Amino acid sequence: MSDKLSLYIMTDTHFLSPKMWEEGGSITNREKGDQIAIKSTPFILRSFFKKIIEDNETEYVLITGDLINNGDKQSHLDFIEELKALTAVGKKVLVTCATHDYAGLGDDENIFHAVYYTKDGCEKAERVYKTELPELYFDYGHKYADSVDNESGSYSVPLPNGLRLIAIYDNGNGRSHCGLFDEGFVWLENEIKKANSNNETVFLAVHHPVIPPWPVYSDVVNFEMFGGYERLRKIMCENGVKVIFTGHTHVQGIKKYTDNAGRSFYDITTSALPSAAGKMRKVVFDKENNTCSVESIGIDTIEGFDTKGLSARDYIYSLNFSGLLEKSLPLIKTDWEEFVENASHVVNVDILKKHPHISKTVLKHFSKMKMTLPAMFAKKVGGITKDEMTKLKNTLVKDTAFGVLSHVFSGNAPFTPDTPEYKVITGCIIRAGKWLKCFNVDIDKLVPGEETALETVKHFLYNTRTGDDNSIIIDLEK
Repeated sequence: MSDKLSLYIMTDTHFLSPKMWEEGGSITNREKGDQIAIKSTPFILRSFFKKIIEDNETEYVLITGDLINNGDKQSHLDFIEELKALTAVGKKVLVTCATHDYAGLGDDENIFHAVYYTKDGCEKAERVYKTELPELYFDYGHKYADSVDNESGSYSVPLPNGLRLIAIYDNGNGRSHCGLFDEGFVWLENEIKKANSNNETVFLAVHHPVIPPWPVYSDVVNFEMFGGYERLRKIMCENGVKVIFTGHTHVQGIKKYTDNAGRSFYDITTSALPSAAGKMRKVVFDKENNTCSVESIGIDTIEGFDTKGLSARDYIYSLNFSGLLEKSLPLIKTDWEEFVENASHVVNVDILKKHPHISKTVLKHFSKMKMTLPAMFAKKVGGITKDEMTKLKNTLVKDTAFGVLSHVFSGNAPFTPDTPEYKVITGCIIRAGKWLKCFNVDIDKLVPGEETALETVKHFLYNTRTGDDNSIIIDLEK
């Protein structure tokens, strides 16, 4: 018997059944500027499943919530049919559910509605209730469990090699508290302690993040965090749980939390499957070396779906908010109305409509601006060399800006401290802060939370956390 156990982990599949939409403006506009390519979700799912099926050594697949997009019943039924492609070849599939997986009733805070997308609008569709989800996915979780928290639907599964997965349903009230309530926390802690007494190695799976992708995230949208994340952190640290797998943010990231007593764990969050950053994780627990290794796997093509010759990443990126803007910039010269229409899916375009001539002029200059202009502003404080200034003559501001935006979800942003782009951006922040103080404006006070403006910006320029958002080997003994 092997001392290693491997499993695939994916999240935020946001599956939409082809039976739930017809081609037209409604579905097209729904997809524009979003983070996911909703029309192609069945094909993206199958493309990833094909890779899993080809791996004869990996038996388990874990999917951590937001399985479908709007809580409609048809998408759930068709998603389960897709899962059967895995179980038919002997894979054991385990899922948790989250807020996109059911439709709100009006007596909770869930904002999602089950709809069918017609050519020009939406029609109400049959919904799934939160209480239906555990039974609907019984064969993909509870079937393997030896303990279930009846209130939340969370469950505990013994795995080979002395491992135990505790999979948490964190629907909560659907919005401001997407986590466990007191009864669920008591159940969870008891399950961990029971596993520890049996010398089992516990790892957790939940949808909402326990550590924010960037500190400002929890300062701005704390309700998007796991409800009760501070309590969960304490439970994990006190009971030696080293790894938790999360989703929700659509961000590819690996983050370490250490408490005041020096006890730590890793929150490994995975990007949304049908996003431009879409990847799944392959995780291997090595009993002999007591390690957990994580690598990331993506797809190059969306098999069976017409992407007009584009790679999977480029096709999906052209639809999401930063890609749609980047793709639309040439329209400023050729088709202003279409540019404004595309931009309306990303930002408020009132000023573009009210002042088209000024807006065109500003945006045209922005499209042509070289990095040498902000570099001159930042030169003294940024430490920019002559050679770097020469390089920046061939670098556009827009390319740098979209370089930052395009890595918001994929992680491992490219502008490390040794790059001229980093020096320009951070130098501009420092210089602007000094300049604005002359007018009694403190830019650090404009940023929520305790971090400065400069510290906040650095998180988006390069990985300031583990060194790699795609892979890591975790020592489970430390």
